Amino acid sequence: MSQRDYYEVLGVPRDADGDAIKKAYRQLAMKFHPDRNKDDPSASEKFKEASEAYAVLSDGDKRARYDRLGHAGLGGPGGGGGVHFDNIEDIFAQFGDIFGGRGGGLFENLFGFGGGGRQGSQQRRGRSLRAAVDIDLEEVIEGAERTLAIQREETCGSCAGSGAAAGSKPQTCPGCRGRGQVHQQQGFFAVRTVCPRCQGEGEIVTSPCEACSGQGLAPQRREILVQIPAGIEDSAQIRLSGQGESARRGGDPGDLFVEVRIRPQEGFHRDGRDIYVEVPVSYSQAVLGDKIDVDTLDGSIRLSVPAGTPTGKVFRVRSKGLPRLHGGRRGDLFVRVFIDVPSKLSREQKSLIKKLRELDQEPQR
Repeated sequence: MSQRDYYEVLGVPRDADGDAIKKAYRQLAMKFHPDRNKDDPSASEKFKEASEAYAVLSDGDKRARYDRLGHAGLGGPGGGGGVHFDNIEDIFAQFGDIFGGRGGGLFENLFGFGGGGRQGSQQRRGRSLRAAVDIDLEEVIEGAERTLAIQREETCGSCAGSGAAAGSKPQTCPGCRGRGQVHQQQGFFAVRTVCPRCQGEGEIVTSPCEACSGQGLAPQRREILVQIPAGIEDSAQIRLSGQGESARRGGDPGDLFVEVRIRPQEGFHRDGRDIYVEVPVSYSQAVLGDKIDVDTLDGSIRLSVPAGTPTGKVFRVRSKGLPRLHGGRRGDLFVRVFIDVPSKLSREQKSLIKKLRELDQEPQR
């Protein structure tokens, strides 16, 4: 019987890389594994077919011969494949060689459960912390500093992080023999899990340190200076690397993430680097023109309002906005003027307004 094309079996193109081939085989192996298909005899054959295809396409030399000559290039009986599995145990033995395993852990090696060695705290990081600070909008121009008081877990000074009392030291865990993992076999599945006795540490403390109760960490209160850069956006986060909590047994510390909250300021609206303000002018100023004072984030300026300015007119003042986060020209200030209609008028003002109305009603010459 002619054999199916190995690329077709795995459902990958002929130029697929090793990762794509491995991913495709992983999916098929999980789908057709006999332990998952006890009521489907054909699943075992599909499992073996996929395994044969993977055994060839995952090997550089075999794949090269197969690409040139097909199944005949593998030297199998009748030109048929060269890699053939009579039973599931053959598959496990074959993949133990291919993945550098120890002779039987297909899922232990293929699906990431393989490899001895301790998986304890030396590969873990300390817990990262989060905090928040408030600044005023004016402080965005030059940047600011804040001092944070935080409490975090740090390496215990009494036991130097070992968790063991003075004169003693942690012992190798008898449950996992220091590896931090235990091996569990269920049918064809070989799985490594975190050792429940030492919680993956590989060691147990028989005489715990009194200062930290054997944890190797103790709470400490610290003051951390936070430098807030100019131009920062509201709700932006600053990452202080290594300023989080310490890790057990000498791992890397976590980070401190500081959220910067910018207080709203009445009269000012921010849009990126630009600032928007509204300024009232009188009817006479709008009609005749005038110079008005405008408050900005860093002082007051004089703005010329030309004669005949309508209400809602927007004036642009360059470089009076906020700076760019990483430097560069400041944004702009946009000033919107509106005519302020007084709610109360003096007798003289009313008389003049009435006279103006009469003049407005006269026909234009």
